[in-house]
Amino acid sequence: MLYLHDVWVNWFEGEENGYNVCHFHEWRKEDSIELLDQVPLIKVTPEVFFYIENDLAELPKQLLEEVYQKAYLRKNHERIQVDYCFIVTDGLGIMAVDTIGYKIPVRKSRLIPRQEQLVYDMVDNQEPIHYEIPESFLHKEYHILSPSPSYMNGLTRKERQLKQLLLMAMDQLNGTKNAAEVRYWLTEWSPEDYLSIQDLSFEEAWNRLYNEVKHGWTDKHKILCEHMIKGQPFFEKLWEIENGSKVN
Repeated sequence: MLYLHDVWVNWFEGEENGYNVCHFHEWRKEDSIELLDQVPLIKVTPEVFFYIENDLAELPKQLLEEVYQKAYLRKNHERIQVDYCFIVTDGLGIMAVDTIGYKIPVRKSRLIPRQEQLVYDMVDNQEPIHYEIPESFLHKEYHILSPSPSYMNGLTRKERQLKQLLLMAMDQLNGTKNAAEVRYWLTEWSPEDYLSIQDLSFEEAWNRLYNEVKHGWTDKHKILCEHMIKGQPFFEKLWEIENGSKVN
């Protein structure tokens, strides 16, 4: 088995989608960085890599058995054995995974560029291992709280976080089934369409608003997000974390 040593990781916990596991250039000084003293490296097929990167489902049993207690964490000059921790690659994407004792990829991290290059060099002539994954995953369905990567492509870490906050507020709005309220927010988004919006049903107004805000991220999105979350402490706290300022 291949091993990497002295690997810096920045764990993102409970993230289903790979776009929320930030690459090195998006790491922040307040992130909690750990040092893995030793960690096994496995090359897998693209399907298996995508499954691990973009889900929180149970990992293949064979994979877990192969990496069991082969990784060590370095903490305060101590070498601590870790049950299920490994680096996985399909030869293109690379990700470190720690299950924290479970059988799902609870924590995920990218690597620093120098160690990514080392991974590419180490697996260059390696054949990928094919592990069994559920066939249903190949047709993964996204939804408003787990948006498709196509809606997040090209956005910065801050923009992705704020967009997910806006979509959480949108999901809450959908739960109200309040036609007047959703027409109000659609008017905030498209004030020039005020007259035609007044004739829309709840479903028509909500679908139009969602179909327009799900693409990209602009100042218009940011303003709508700030207004929609006002007066909701949990959402306001998330806004403050990303913007460094309170909701106006």
